[in-house]
Amino acid sequence: MKLLNRSALSVRPTQTFVDWINALEPTMGDDDLTLDDVERESTVYLIPEMDTPEALETFVRERHVEILETELRAWEEDERQWPEKLDWSLFQEFLRVEHSYLAIDLDDETALEISDVDDALLLDNEQD
Repeated sequence: MKLLNRSALSVRPTQTFVDWINALEPTMGDDDLTLDDVERESTVYLIPEMDTPEALETFVRERHVEILETELRAWEEDERQWPEKLDWSLFQEFLRVEHSYLAIDLDDETALEISDVDDALLLDNEQD
């Protein structure tokens, strides 16, 4: 086990976000995604170590547009389909965050790799 010098931020969808996803391509009844479906694809962001709730809130507020864009892009690449205003209010409507003070790597065999995130990387992972 390796203790990482990071905290973790789990970003989970709200029902409002799921409703937005379902409205992108209207389906009939059973074909709609549920909150459970979308939560299975939630994202964990490694962030600087945060010692206080105030520091966490400041960090999230500073990065909320970037996080929101990443979450929207995971479901719809065409930004014209996104909500018009990507602000703090929409972030709070669409997402909820859970903070973990410690991030521990349980993989003793594989070294951590660092890659810049771009659309091509996200698309490659979705196809696997």
